[in-house]
Amino acid sequence: MYRIINKEKLAANIFLMEIEAPEVAKKARAGQFIIIRVDEQGERIPLTIADWDEGKGSVTFVFMVVGTTTRKLALYDAGDSIANFVGPLGRPTEIEKFGTVVCVAGGYAIATIAPIARAMKAMGNKVISIMGFRTRELVFWEERLQGVSDELTVTTDDGSYKRKGMVTEPLKELLEKGGVDRVIAIGPTVMMKFCSLTTKPFDVKTIVSLNPIMVDGTGMCGCCRVSVGGETKFACVDGPDFDGHDVDWDLLMKRQRAYLDEEKESLMLWETKAVRK
Repeated sequence: MYRIINKEKLAANIFLMEIEAPEVAKKARAGQFIIIRVDEQGERIPLTIADWDEGKGSVTFVFMVVGTTTRKLALYDAGDSIANFVGPLGRPTEIEKFGTVVCVAGGYAIATIAPIARAMKAMGNKVISIMGFRTRELVFWEERLQGVSDELTVTTDDGSYKRKGMVTEPLKELLEKGGVDRVIAIGPTVMMKFCSLTTKPFDVKTIVSLNPIMVDGTGMCGCCRVSVGGETKFACVDGPDFDGHDVDWDLLMKRQRAYLDEEKESLMLWETKAVRK
């Protein structure tokens, strides 16, 4: 069992959890993920590492409440324990001195981009960050990302906070000015797709973190297979980072929708049981 050290509500339906996992904390790097099970009957879900503290022996992740497992998890508090916590998994993000790096994040993927931006800054890069949300109520970690960025732009789809519009708009403006050496784009699949389409005409390498359906996290189940550059790759062992210009985005989105009906049924059954209790 893995004890929850801290739990925070960051925004509507978005929570942070800090887990006591000293062995994972020793090896964690920016861009990697963990797989958890809430209880012995629960499913395995991947969550990107948002932070870690080797001295404290803890690992932090952020999640949004969307389905059965995340709804269960949101009911847990500091002092409770979850059944399984495996990691770190996947290849760390490539951190080098590239020059000017633009970090683009959408929604709760801010928690994923923050340690990457921090590592890029520590390596001596100029870091320009863009964070996008649907609305002001979902904004979190603005100050944290600002602290590791030379410049920060915040967008909201509805214009309720800072700049109105999509993250691709300030991204394109930066590309048009020139001098961008690398782009890291993490968030909803459709956002990463359009960030990649935005950067392609400028021939700026764009790294994305893919989030296909995943089960074991070791490449054996094959559920997380994606097509990159015409080749089959496994996000859990070959990624999760890939060149966004080579990803078959339409295939990825099709595979992500494969079990939508089953996911809805699972949530309905769990909610029915919860009401009966």
